[in-house]
Amino acid sequence: MKRLLLTMIAFMNLAGIAAADQIAGYDRLTVKAGHRAEPVLASVWYPAGIPTYRGMIGDNAVFKGMPAYVGAAIANGRFPLILLSHGSGGNMDTLSWLSSELARRGAMVLAVNHPGSTTGDSSPRRSTLLHERTLDLSSALETLLADNAFAQHVDEEQIVTLGFSLGGATALHLVGARMNRDAYRAYCDQNASKAQDCLYFAKGGVDLRALPNTWEIDMSDPRIDAAIAVDPGLTYGFTGQSIAKLNLPVLLINLGNEHRWSAADVSAQGSNLTERLPQLDYKVVAPAHHYTFLGLCKPEGATILENEHDDPVCDDPGNSDRAKIHAEIIEHIAVFLGL
Repeated sequence: MKRLLLTMIAFMNLAGIAAADQIAGYDRLTVKAGHRAEPVLASVWYPAGIPTYRGMIGDNAVFKGMPAYVGAAIANGRFPLILLSHGSGGNMDTLSWLSSELARRGAMVLAVNHPGSTTGDSSPRRSTLLHERTLDLSSALETLLADNAFAQHVDEEQIVTLGFSLGGATALHLVGARMNRDAYRAYCDQNASKAQDCLYFAKGGVDLRALPNTWEIDMSDPRIDAAIAVDPGLTYGFTGQSIAKLNLPVLLINLGNEHRWSAADVSAQGSNLTERLPQLDYKVVAPAHHYTFLGLCKPEGATILENEHDDPVCDDPGNSDRAKIHAEIIEHIAVFLGL
């Protein structure tokens, strides 16, 4: 009887580990950041060791969520750490399709909700405060590394920043890219009625002649070893000098082959980052457009957005398959990180 009981316990442990391999762990952190009036909400995805209860993260009326073992014990070992920055109007949990899969492949993903440019409070004026976004992630990193439950599992030789859209600019800022206000204003003066980022700021009445001094300061974090930017914003404002000095590995991913009048165009026809970054890995994923990076939409998602007069983020181009595009993006990131 005792032998049977031990066999059953061993089987249950193995089953738990196998299940944890299939579903990532997830937890939340509260980041006390001196540059914010209130704490910043953060989350961390990680390889799960012992599963807990299963929750759905990022699931809502429009987007499908992803399962996670909430508060599960972390698997043994040390793992690369990815600092994730969402785009303007996004949030950390709607990128669960990305975070959960990277965690399943052996990474930890630390993400934040950037106040002032998150779902429900996204303001063009507050989105110009780029230094606050970078400080959100640096502060979250400090919080994680001060928490022994997580810190002991971080491979501090592999800390990478990853961002989408405005989050892509944030990711590049964290490794040393710096802005020039005059250059960005000149770009918007020439493309005011066409460029998506300039139009966004114009809707909020942002005076590009009065951008804060913080636009041009060095916000790099020496603890970060590489950067990944997907359709990064504001790229026309980066200084040539700062880009030339950016000697860390960078992965740039463009969504689709058409980027006319888009700040995300980093090719020779756009901001030309592809020719200026010293250590660049550049990928184009198509057919896709900017919104294809967002989560998988539920069948009724497009109608809900249309009724609310929101952006058509569920409408992919032509014969695009969002799930396949997501899989390709994940594979490029995994190869870059050696996952």
